[in-house]
Amino acid sequence: PRQSRKRKSLAIAYEGDGAEPPRAPWEPRDWREQLERIREMRSCRDAPVDEMGVHKCYDSSAPPQVMRYQVLLALMLSSQTKDQVTSAAMLRLRRRGLTVDSVLQMDEHTLGQIIYPVGFWRNKVKYIKQTTAILKQKYGGDIPSTVEELVQLPGVGPKMAHLAMHIAWDSVAGIAVDTHVHRISNRLKWVKKETKYPEETRVALEEWLPRDLWKEINWLLVGFGQQTCLPVNPRCSQCLNQDICPAAKRV
Repeated sequence: PRQSRKRKSLAIAYEGDGAEPPRAPWEPRDWREQLERIREMRSCRDAPVDEMGVHKCYDSSAPPQVMRYQVLLALMLSSQTKDQVTSAAMLRLRRRGLTVDSVLQMDEHTLGQIIYPVGFWRNKVKYIKQTTAILKQKYGGDIPSTVEELVQLPGVGPKMAHLAMHIAWDSVAGIAVDTHVHRISNRLKWVKKETKYPEETRVALEEWLPRDLWKEINWLLVGFGQQTCLPVNPRCSQCLNQDICPAAKRV
């Protein structure tokens, strides 16, 4: 006799039978109003990042390949260094003719003298020499055009890679998160739960922040962090978000 096959019963949900509706994606409270107020506070564009940031450090009249290399070098120098110091170091380098070949021909001692006093300048000398050699051998003197390849270069982290994509390639692959963006995102509760590292913050922001804001958010928050939402003693009394910021010190 043939064995009867048991049919699997499928549970079908109909309207009004108690099935849970899909949940709306999470987003922070008041974030749109907070963002508009930050835009207003940044409208003067007079923070150090505006006047001496990486986007101001390269020779805009140079051939595209040279320009992209200069952008990457400025980003490498900028790590844990004030914009004013990075800008001055880049100016000294450019006066020497800043290209892949000129840096390869330069000895480490000379390179160190030129970039001093950027933060961790000794390590950066080694990273710059190593990365420049890789660019010459593997990329024909240009820089990689993907985040995945950029972060493989010595001395290049995720924040630098995303900014390189933004500035050098005019491509938005993700949000560039530095210490300012990391700090402010946590203060405004723009992350579901507190994050400890910038890379965690990047992932958390990308989960909800509309993609058309990814490029702007770094520039906005860095300048805001330099002028108002300082690491120590933030100027809450001068901040337009004082009444809707979870971390504000209300007087």
